[in-house]
Amino acid sequence: MNRFLPLVAAGVRHLTPYQPGKPIEELERELGLIHIVKLASNENPLGLGERAKAAIAAASADIARYPDGGGFSLKAALAAKHSIQPGQITLGNGSSEILELAARAFLTPEHESVFARHAFALYPILTQAAGAVARIAPARDYGHDLAAMRALINERTRLAFIANPNNPTGVLLSPSEVEAFIAELPEHVICVLDEAYYEFVAPELRAETLHWPERYPNLLVTRTFSKAYGLAGLRIGYGVSSPELADILNRVRQPFNNSNLALAAAEAALDDADFLQRTLALNQAGMRQLTEAFAELGLEWIPSHGNFIAVRVGEGAFSVYEALLRKGVIVRPVANYDLPEYVRVSIGTEAENQTFIEALRQVLAGV
Repeated sequence: MNRFLPLVAAGVRHLTPYQPGKPIEELERELGLIHIVKLASNENPLGLGERAKAAIAAASADIARYPDGGGFSLKAALAAKHSIQPGQITLGNGSSEILELAARAFLTPEHESVFARHAFALYPILTQAAGAVARIAPARDYGHDLAAMRALINERTRLAFIANPNNPTGVLLSPSEVEAFIAELPEHVICVLDEAYYEFVAPELRAETLHWPERYPNLLVTRTFSKAYGLAGLRIGYGVSSPELADILNRVRQPFNNSNLALAAAEAALDDADFLQRTLALNQAGMRQLTEAFAELGLEWIPSHGNFIAVRVGEGAFSVYEALLRKGVIVRPVANYDLPEYVRVSIGTEAENQTFIEALRQVLAGV
């Protein structure tokens, strides 16, 4: 037993840490493999764009100095791109930090959060760490049942988390459904609309959600540069809300939570439309490649609007995951999301996808 456990906060004492996708280096150490395909963490298979690379190189000259703690230049770029005010923006060490800031600011042992079954694993972790109570609504078609979530809200509720598209299932709610839910919320409940995969959604299915805080001051929309923009290793994301809500989040935000390199790369990536379009085209092609293979193999999958897809491989899903590891392919088991028969697969390059397909075919055949 850890001797320090009796000393820590009750919420932390029984907390199970978030488990990220297995790193390539770890599998190399474990099995001595050389050629490894990682399709576990929804990263951009193209890497990062040339504009971001150039910005990183230029910013590295000032690496000995602290970054701009307010992120003035990046906030200005975001404000101009989305037609919002800089005072509405909170910058985070990935969008996950924005979620954490909201939990730190609004959750205590006297309060509750609400989210859906199969939703992002960080929501229960942040709630438990704060000592608050998590109210989990049943899922609807592997996504959010907003009516069920609304029924769980009471005077103790402070945060309602919605991931749209949802991770790990990729299920998408319509803008009208989401806005109707937000409009009905009591003033004391903050809706956290997690849009980490927003860019992958077809344009005709999107809404200008970053403008919604003008009508709903209790709304926080979070986005990230980790996925479509290829900056996962630099850890930078942002939240958009009313200025009043942003003021609260910035009170608990750590100083200098974004590095010089992250700020510069994000600003450059934001302006790199060509790279973003190549990313989206590759994702669409890869999604077709995987779903056609699943159909050929007789496998069910959950239709996804992200850069990943959950496929049903049966009761032995974890064994399939382990067998794929031995073939040098890393995917994501999702039993911790109450999906024990599924694995989640990130969309890779055409070659990476094909390597996974061939490995999966062999594993399912018992080879």
